[in-house]
Amino acid sequence: MSDESEHPEAADGDTSRPEWRNFYGRIRGKTMRASQKTYLSEDLDSLRPRGITRAENPAREVIDPATIFGNDAPIWLEVGFGGGEHLVHMAATYPQVNIIGAEPFINGVAMLLGKIRAAEVTNLAVHPGDARDLMDVLPEGSIARAFLNYPDPWPKRRHHRRRFVTADHLMPLARVMAPGAEFRVATDIPSYMAQALREVPKAGFELVAHSGTPWSDWISTRYEQKALREGRTPDYATFRRL
Repeated sequence: MSDESEHPEAADGDTSRPEWRNFYGRIRGKTMRASQKTYLSEDLDSLRPRGITRAENPAREVIDPATIFGNDAPIWLEVGFGGGEHLVHMAATYPQVNIIGAEPFINGVAMLLGKIRAAEVTNLAVHPGDARDLMDVLPEGSIARAFLNYPDPWPKRRHHRRRFVTADHLMPLARVMAPGAEFRVATDIPSYMAQALREVPKAGFELVAHSGTPWSDWISTRYEQKALREGRTPDYATFRRL
């Protein structure tokens, strides 16, 4: 799938929603190692929440988040977890919290599954697809914290509408986040952060902090390390749901 392709379900004639533009790029990368293929075949099914995809839930009925983890602990959401470093780190740091990660890039999903095996964390669920599928069916106010770390930058101005920090994505996110819930954004693209600072408050959030200093529980990801090697400066912002 090219960066320009639309969501496949929209292409199949779904007219029940506004035009669906992908805020992410490719969904497959280089050929995976045998071990990564094993993780996908052996581990993903048990970690994947049910009733999220349109195939499983065409009516988009609201699900009970407690059925995902079997308990009523607070739920956090990471939108696009990349290689999974941050997601596993947070799960290990906060075992009393349940975390759902959504990532359409299947190679990243395979990398995450390997990290989950190594860390032996048990408070993670993995949706190998679009975070909007989750935001469609999660109950209002069910997410206690959300993360957007180094999202696809869509650097060309004509593509800025594809970024996650637009009303089409932020309003559904705001719906599923509880009042007072924290939304963290990390990026190395100045125009992306400028757009976040402009658009996120319009969706029902207030800016709490913005600086070049990461959060105390932050772990630097592969994408941040790549940015540093290439001379770009990381930037971090914290918002609170009103």
